[in-house]
Amino acid sequence: MPTRAYFTRIGEGHANAAPLAVAIGNYDGVHRGHQEVLRVAMESARSAGLSAVVLTFDPHPAVALGRTPPPILTTLPRKAELLHRLGIDDVLVKTFDAEFATWSPERFVSDLLVGQLKAKLVVVGTNFRFGHKRAGDLAALEKFGETGGFSVRAFDLRGDEKGRFSSTRARDAIARGDVDEANDVLGRPHAFSGVVAEGDRRGRTIGFPTANVEQVAEVVPANGVYAVVVDRIDGENAVAVGRGVMNVGVRPTVHQAGKRTQEVHLFDFDGDLYGAMLRVHVVARIREERKFATLDELRAQIASDAAAARTTTAPIEPKMGGAFG
Repeated sequence: MPTRAYFTRIGEGHANAAPLAVAIGNYDGVHRGHQEVLRVAMESARSAGLSAVVLTFDPHPAVALGRTPPPILTTLPRKAELLHRLGIDDVLVKTFDAEFATWSPERFVSDLLVGQLKAKLVVVGTNFRFGHKRAGDLAALEKFGETGGFSVRAFDLRGDEKGRFSSTRARDAIARGDVDEANDVLGRPHAFSGVVAEGDRRGRTIGFPTANVEQVAEVVPANGVYAVVVDRIDGENAVAVGRGVMNVGVRPTVHQAGKRTQEVHLFDFDGDLYGAMLRVHVVARIREERKFATLDELRAQIASDAAAARTTTAPIEPKMGGAFG
């Protein structure tokens, strides 16, 4: 699957040549609730002869306001990739800086939605807020639409018996290691990406060499052992590397006070991955991280974990351009 940045940054003087249907939101994770809203947005756009685009913001608004943003489920390029995969025609990114944070709701509509984007249909959640200090709400947007020449469709995100599908729900599940819940919200396994760094090579001494994945931007599951499938990001493409088992944690058996790491053992793989960018799809949790009395006990447990991970990941096949997704 190509991984180049499938998005367009909105700069000064940016203007679209044709009117658009614009779905506005952060869309972190592009979860099942997002997917349903976007499906309806695309159907509405097509029936009106419009291109369907997503308008999102980068960095997170909290950064411009001096607050700590929430952990992310997807980087901007990954988010754009997933949105295009759903059928969105373009992903438009507005830089959310201190100056933009001062825009009134009126300017947000007149300069951005009408002036630059030529919006004819705007799709938002029912709790959508916009403009300085979030002063604009859905009623204001609908009123602006009457004079600005666009219609508004608002949706509540769908959910299940546990509640609404949301980015927060997925993040919380991942943080506590409940990847089944997170993957149900997302509609696919959660994935994170990072660079393979030099480790202490201890895994080789017990028969299980690992790739130490660092520089990770996305949220990582709670400490524990997981079944994973792995892609290698190579330039503009992602290619499947294989299936494996991952330990997240401090490796208490071999370190008294080790730093938290993400170490992936790939099955039937003997290549050199140092410096490579990997995307790790977290399929299932196998067990919690724990300390063993001896290296022999650790080795036996890893063998058992690997067998479980092989069974869990065996049905999963590469799909998008030879990658796992």
